[in-house]
Amino acid sequence: CCQFAPQDCLIQLLEKGLSAPSFLGSPLFQEALEGGMEEAATPPDAELGSWGRGCLPWALIFWAGHPVWHLPGAVLSVGPCGGTRMHLSAVFNALLVSVLAAVLWKHTLAEGGTHMVCTGRTHTDRLCRFQWLCYSSEADEFVFFHGNASAMLPNLGARRFQPALLDLSTVEDHSAQYFNFVELPAAALRFMPKPVFVPDVALLANRFNPDNLMHVFHDDLLPLFYTLRQFPSLAQEARLFFMEGWGEGAHFDLYKLLSPKQPLLRAQLKTLGRLLCFSHAFVGLSKVTTWYQYGFVQPQGPKANILVSGTEIRQFARFMMEKLNVSQAGAPLGEEYILVFSRTQNRLILNEAELLLALAQEFQMKTVTVSLEDHAFADVVRLVSNASMLVSMHGAQLVTALFLPRGATVVELFPYAVNPDHYTPYKTLAMLPGMDLQYVAWRNMVPENTVTHPERPWDEGGITHLDRAEQARILQSHEVPRHLCCRNPEWLFRIYQDTKVDIPSLTQTIRRVVKGRPGPRKQKWTVGLYPGKVRDARCQAAVQGASEARLTVSWQIPWNLKYLKVREVRYEVWLQEQGENTYVPYILTLQNHTFTENIKPFTTYLVWVRCIFNKVLLGPFADVLVCST
Repeated sequence: CCQFAPQDCLIQLLEKGLSAPSFLGSPLFQEALEGGMEEAATPPDAELGSWGRGCLPWALIFWAGHPVWHLPGAVLSVGPCGGTRMHLSAVFNALLVSVLAAVLWKHTLAEGGTHMVCTGRTHTDRLCRFQWLCYSSEADEFVFFHGNASAMLPNLGARRFQPALLDLSTVEDHSAQYFNFVELPAAALRFMPKPVFVPDVALLANRFNPDNLMHVFHDDLLPLFYTLRQFPSLAQEARLFFMEGWGEGAHFDLYKLLSPKQPLLRAQLKTLGRLLCFSHAFVGLSKVTTWYQYGFVQPQGPKANILVSGTEIRQFARFMMEKLNVSQAGAPLGEEYILVFSRTQNRLILNEAELLLALAQEFQMKTVTVSLEDHAFADVVRLVSNASMLVSMHGAQLVTALFLPRGATVVELFPYAVNPDHYTPYKTLAMLPGMDLQYVAWRNMVPENTVTHPERPWDEGGITHLDRAEQARILQSHEVPRHLCCRNPEWLFRIYQDTKVDIPSLTQTIRRVVKGRPGPRKQKWTVGLYPGKVRDARCQAAVQGASEARLTVSWQIPWNLKYLKVREVRYEVWLQEQGENTYVPYILTLQNHTFTENIKPFTTYLVWVRCIFNKVLLGPFADVLVCST
């Protein structure tokens, strides 16, 4: 009937059930019914083919290349304008979708309500899983509907607002990144716009600064990658919803690599409906992969408790390279090379050509330049992933060091009056255990080798908006003092300087770290592996007279040691007299030792033993021994 009387056919079907709340795409049917078939709107990126204006092909709607909903058997034929035909199976399938939506409406949301279970003790480490979480695009609020099957764990009461349920971004405890919801009884749905159900498993999060490559990788991509893998249902099925309100930003294509489904922005949700309800939604991001804090509460620096290693960073890097179709098999230029990041707008290297020649001569390697402005990102990654050394002024482009091969060197250049010890996001990355990178920081110490730009806008380092006394103080300063984020004018003035690099000073600084020829090397798997517990620990005491005693402690090697090649193995033993608050530590090389000094007869001692690999890899203590002389 659609082929011959499309409008009448659709109206009949709509009257039979499509007025119930339905899935994404169904508002099209309602609009078609209310405003006439020829005026029906479509989503801005819906792919409907060259269909004619007389019959809406609504059995199979594609959203950004992915089917929004589709039931088996729906077949759509698209002919020339005016010749769209919908097969009968599609009509029945669409009606079935409508019936299913009505069932969801009545028996899940309207009666059962919203369901929430969270992990994490505080809002800074909490992730939450929802069923039937809704979002009002009119109010810009998430809604928790209380029904007869609702659950809210943890049930925090008013503590949910102190300050929030969770952080939507990985930037910890930032007031602009908080997530919460308003509560309503499920009965309120009768007076609200009919919900549009989102069938995808959703991951809701905030991007912190999608125009800055460092923030894109550190705050967003890495956490998204591992959050998606933290829950089995997220890894392959999730659609990302970014709720911070930014536009796509300069690097949106990188976010698309994380899921086969097109990410959606908050602004796009308004085009889908006035009330959206997520059948399954995960809210928040894991922070375990972040290593740096940006100075909102205290001056910027490495996080106090870094939980990520180079192993996880490199797994993520391999995933991104595969998605970008970048191979790490052999240098793309056919030989080893040093890669220099060239900035084209600010923070310039004024003698870049001289620097390239000097590096080539010093290390007997080809030197190559690359820039984010002039190269596709896949080409940047291809060059970085095979470089022996990466040289760059301080800046977001240095986050690409996570693609460097093991054994490569990162050389970070700092303008005049900027202390490298105060700004270390890339040093911290390079020095993570398992990254296996060498790091060099060079600082311009010659004021004559810098070009300042006081006349520029304030956010590009300009200072003419300041009073004359403050301008004079900044111009005469020799080092930017520690400061908080993010608008310190002295920091901005200095970091946006252009620099003439002192070549002898730079090569001497590099040579302090890079003794030979820089270049990749193979991973040594045992480098960062920790010992297990020592086994079969036991003690034996002997008393010699009324005032002398000895205590012999022995143990077996950790079980995993026999499978490892370890350069140095030692054992740490703690002795504590029962009832005392202090203990005496010993570092031993053998698996048994007899203690005589300060050992008292008829006394009980507590003894702890653990293994240490290569002086720094401390294993767990075995169960405490209780030894009586």
